[in-house]
Amino acid sequence: MMALTRMDTLGAFVIAVALLGLGGCSGMTRQDQNTAVGAGIGAVGGAVLTGGDALGTVGGAAVGGVIGHEVGKNKR
Repeated sequence: MMALTRMDTLGAFVIAVALLGLGGCSGMTRQDQNTAVGAGIGAVGGAVLTGGDALGTVGGAAVGGVIGHEVGKNKR
């Protein structure tokens, strides 16, 4: 039997959270959705770049959330 690596576990967790989170997006505004997607992508990127370090994951989520929020602003 093959042992799961840390990245396998992280990947499965990210996929599970993404699938569960999609149902919660139906009542969100477009800007809220962009913020959530940005945070998710940032968290994955931060985890990959720091080798799964919690601080890197949280930092990536924060930066990604801010970027997603700004992208989602209404253009006037």
